[in-house]
Amino acid sequence: MHELNWGLPVILYLFLGGMGAGAGAVSASIFLRSGGGDLAGSNFRFARWGALLAPVLVILGTGMIVLELGSFQTGHYFRFINLFRTINLSPMSIGSWVLALFILVSLAYAYTFLRPDAAPGDALQTLRKKLAWAMVPLGLAVALYTGVLLGAMPARPFWNSPILAMLFMVSALSTGVAAILLVRALFAHRGIISPENFERHSYMLSSSDMLLIGLEVVVIFLFLMFGHLTVGNVKTAMSVILGGEMSALFWFGFVLLGLVLPGLIEMKYVLPTLLYQRPFAIPRRMEVAICVLVLVGGFMLRYVVVIAGQMTGPVGI
Repeated sequence: MHELNWGLPVILYLFLGGMGAGAGAVSASIFLRSGGGDLAGSNFRFARWGALLAPVLVILGTGMIVLELGSFQTGHYFRFINLFRTINLSPMSIGSWVLALFILVSLAYAYTFLRPDAAPGDALQTLRKKLAWAMVPLGLAVALYTGVLLGAMPARPFWNSPILAMLFMVSALSTGVAAILLVRALFAHRGIISPENFERHSYMLSSSDMLLIGLEVVVIFLFLMFGHLTVGNVKTAMSVILGGEMSALFWFGFVLLGLVLPGLIEMKYVLPTLLYQRPFAIPRRMEVAICVLVLVGGFMLRYVVVIAGQMTGPVGI
């Protein structure tokens, strides 16, 4: 029996925090690519969904880790504040401050989109642009931080990989795009903007997600190759997903359901537009299914990594 000190709260923190950071970075990127929202109103609406999702998801995820660190069972409700009492170069200290700064900036960024009449060129446009420039690097930093935090633990050989941070960052961007598309598919009213612009920007996000899934497959390959080619404890630890106890969850729950299946479905709808300039059209049910599969894959990745890392350590250093 393996002793698991980190369970669902930590997994949800890594999942929700990464997805929120990805949604925030993608939202700001969409907004800035449209000239700060001045060029196309449809871009503004896509950016708005991501802006409103980002702080909610990250705050929920942070609440999970605070619950884990607070030792509520023993009455230590505010132990997490110790993370901010000292500033040093440890991943935990740097990450805590980056996370806090992202929450503050994302709340302000979301506020600029909150009014029902928010639109390009309104009174908050200048502030919105400045915050968008900050959201991109902060979102990427938070997404990277979750992988750096685990990868900086040499006593846990499964986590001790320089590729883990890149894997978590790409997954965060992919789940962030999926979250925006899911909100669009469930709650958007096409009458608000022209169908042509609506589908054009839906295509932009769907094609971006397809490319991110492809990149994630490459990073997974590098992650597995690093573990396989590294001698000693790291190679032994990787066996838990290469035929070991977590292999079914990793290959079926993450790789097949979370990467291969949604990637192939998206290719079916994206490639005709990409290669032959045909109008992009995807059934709403299919778009919801793709997004759900990507989100399930993102959760399964964190679940497998967190649990496998505890099953294969600690070791002496």
